[in-house]
Amino acid sequence: MSLVRRLASSLAPHLAVVRCALVAALVLAGSFAGAQSSVTLYGGARGGGEFTDQSHGDTTVRLDSGGAASASFDWVFSDGRQGQVFYSYQRSSLPGSVANQVGNITVNISYLHLGGRAFLEEGYNASGSYVVGGLGITQLSPSLSGLSSEIRPSLNVGVGYQWMLARNVALRTELRSYVTLINSSGGFFCSGGCVVKIRGDSMVQLEGMVGVSFGF
Repeated sequence: MSLVRRLASSLAPHLAVVRCALVAALVLAGSFAGAQSSVTLYGGARGGGEFTDQSHGDTTVRLDSGGAASASFDWVFSDGRQGQVFYSYQRSSLPGSVANQVGNITVNISYLHLGGRAFLEEGYNASGSYVVGGLGITQLSPSLSGLSSEIRPSLNVGVGYQWMLARNVALRTELRSYVTLINSSGGFFCSGGCVVKIRGDSMVQLEGMVGVSFGF
C-alpha cells in the first residue's frame, strides 16, 4: 500500500493533464467508434535536457535520467495509418545549486501530444517497423516551494517495431526524441521574486520504450 500511496502522491499534481488526455482520447474514440482502435501502455528510460545556470557563471545543468511511463490511444485511418493521443510522465530532477539548495530539486515532466503512426511494411495489424510522431505541450513542474510550473510547445519523432502476439495484442519497442521550445532568457520556473536564474532555447530528450498494445 505504501508504494501505491507514493505513486498517487507523485501523480497528484498532474491529474489535470491526465484528465485532459483522457477527455481527448474519449472524444476521439467517439469520433472513430467504427474504426479499429488500441491502447498501448509503455515503460521506458529517458535522458537529456540541459539548461544554463546564470547564477553560477553560465554553467550547464542537466536533468537527471530515469524511468518514464507512457500511454497512447490509437485509431486507424482509411489508408492504414494510425492517429494517436500520447501521454508520457517522468520524475526527474535538477541540481539544487540552481536555487541554492543542498539536495536535488524534483522536476516532473509530462508530455501530451496528438500525432500518428505510419507502418513501413505491412499494416497496423501485422508485425513490422513504423515511424511515429506528434505535436503538443510539455509541462515541467518543480517540487520546490516558490517555483512555478511551465508549459511549453513540443514535438516528438521516433521509430519503432511491432510484434503481433495475438490478433489484438502486440508488443512494441520504440525510440523517441522529444524537443521542447523553452525560449527563456532567464528566470525559468519563476512566477516572480525567486532566486532561480536558468535559461535555455530548447530541451531535447531521448527515450527508449517497450509497450504492450491491446486492440478493440
